[in-house]
Amino acid sequence: MADNAYSALADALDRLPNGFPRTESNVEIRLLKKIISESDADIASLLSLTWEPPAAIAVHAGISVEKAAHRLSAMAEAGVVWRATKDGKTLYRLAPFIVGIYEAQVRSMDHELAYLVAKYMAKGGAAGIMGPLPALHRVVPAAGSADAEWILPYDDVRAIILSSKVFSVTDCICRVQMDALRRRACSFALHNCLSFSTVERPALPGDITRQQALAILDEAEEAGLVHTVSNVVEGVSYVCNCCGCCCGILQGITKLGLAGSVACANYLASIDPEECTGCGTCRERCQVGAIEERDGISAVLSDKCIGCGLCVTGCARKAVRLRRKPDAALVTPPVDFQAWERERLRNRGLA
Repeated sequence: MADNAYSALADALDRLPNGFPRTESNVEIRLLKKIISESDADIASLLSLTWEPPAAIAVHAGISVEKAAHRLSAMAEAGVVWRATKDGKTLYRLAPFIVGIYEAQVRSMDHELAYLVAKYMAKGGAAGIMGPLPALHRVVPAAGSADAEWILPYDDVRAIILSSKVFSVTDCICRVQMDALRRRACSFALHNCLSFSTVERPALPGDITRQQALAILDEAEEAGLVHTVSNVVEGVSYVCNCCGCCCGILQGITKLGLAGSVACANYLASIDPEECTGCGTCRERCQVGAIEERDGISAVLSDKCIGCGLCVTGCARKAVRLRRKPDAALVTPPVDFQAWERERLRNRGLA
């Protein structure tokens, strides 16, 4: 009977725009069992992307409103469901596996959970979650790497942070997972996953100041980490600082052949062969292997470049620059998360 609850939850997760494909191995059932209790899986499997109050969910689940409210609150704390307040009423919906449930396991990640996530992604989860368009995440260029007049508001993370009011930082879930597997191949900072909001709220553990948030952004760029954000124009609320060795989304490019696993910035790197000395700094800083050595100097592989600008900011001779893609190649993100979900459902044949 337990598997029935988890199977229903897996199917409910796969009906969300982000996806959670079933696999022949059924490793996703073991994964969900590790994260959520059977009784909570029963309730969560009844939810969708529609926001509902506890009273309505209680009717679906055949339990009291009090019990539903209690369990939903606990699941929200665990990241299994999302919670919001509208017109003074508390509402809930099912959280997607990525971005959502997985990222919420930063404190509960152990070797078993890390192994189950890795196995699930390898057995088809990654392709099903990161293959459809629009992509989950979008690359934004490092500060100063592209001409200011080209930078659109949704590409200017610093401006978004400056307009926000509350800020927090957590450990990078991808590097936490790699640490749990003892497979981490880098020494990049762990505590640099930024969240922010324009809505004031009471202080919470993990909160930082605006200046601290900007400093973390600067440190990530200096270290050579790629900024990725939610793939929308309005409502960007977090910045991940990603490395190609740990980040599941960048690994979609580097290891799984999923070229669209992240939405590239609307820029391409270009190296002046007359200025390049072949020092290799740009190659070391590129997290997706988009720069190679040719005849003693560096050259960009345009089909692999994601437009992050780390090669530009790392070049002491200023031999690298970001060029804006031709108009026909520019891609505008969905206007907001609701539009993203609608487009994603259409592309997955679930609209």
